Amino acid sequence: MEKLPMTRAGHAALESELKTLKSEERPAVIKAIAEARELGDLKENAEYHSAREKQGFIEGRIKELEAVLSLVEVIDPTKLSGPIKFGATVTLVDEDTEEEKTWQIVGEHEANIEKGLLNIKSPIARALIGKEEGDSVEVRTPGGDKSYEVLKIAYI
Repeated sequence: MEKLPMTRAGHAALESELKTLKSEERPAVIKAIAEARELGDLKENAEYHSAREKQGFIEGRIKELEAVLSLVEVIDPTKLSGPIKFGATVTLVDEDTEEEKTWQIVGEHEANIEKGLLNIKSPIARALIGKEEGDSVEVRTPGGDKSYEVLKIAYI
């Protein structure tokens, strides 16, 4: 199988979520199902059906996290340098609006655009790979074509 690149922080976050699901969420939902069963008729027991639905979600998420974590290749950006690649923290300026943006290029399972974590498979990240400071980048996005200039590349 293909390895999934991920930063140390992203890997730690997924492992923490998995631990919480297994040690807290799973036991709590099993207890809720047992309590709902004690109430009698399961056909019309909303608490039972709700708990079973939540259990299905938790078990599915546990399986998903275990599968992802088994394929992860943790990459330490502090050991990298040079042109833009996975793990780079990139500061860009939009050539039309002069607005500056800073993103870190991360794996798809840790991406969160609101937190400045850009999916390696996104159009912007793919366009940035291999570029250097001062380079201009043309990106075709769902919102239209954008032009950026690379101001700074850091590996932190």
